[in-house]
Amino acid sequence: MSEITLAATTENIGAVTAFVDEELEKVDCPIKAQMQIDVAIDELFSNIALYAYENGGDATVIFDFADGVVSLTFTDSGKPYDPTKKDDPDTTLSAEEREIGGLGIFLVKKTMDSIDYRYEDGKNILTIKKTI
Repeated sequence: MSEITLAATTENIGAVTAFVDEELEKVDCPIKAQMQIDVAIDELFSNIALYAYENGGDATVIFDFADGVVSLTFTDSGKPYDPTKKDDPDTTLSAEEREIGGLGIFLVKKTMDSIDYRYEDGKNILTIKKTI
């Protein structure tokens, strides 16, 4: 298990992705799974950066790997928000007819094996898992 804590800014998405990609390389992650994980990082960390805090704050990403499963846990002390409760967008509608937003979380739900949220001790804790 390893972790990184950074200011929750969109400028740090690249640093988080690089950190996770380095860990994925150590476990011989297939490129397709790595790309899916990278997209999930971009979506989840950018949501923290854009919506969790009014005046800035930190976010921690914990990487774990066991029994062929990559686990990433995103933790922040921002406003409580459970993205797993958001309704999936109606992808049968055209882009013009759909409500704005929600596609990123939908994509994370579709490409990861699990996505779990809890609010504990004043922190948002979101864990995604992907079997590689």
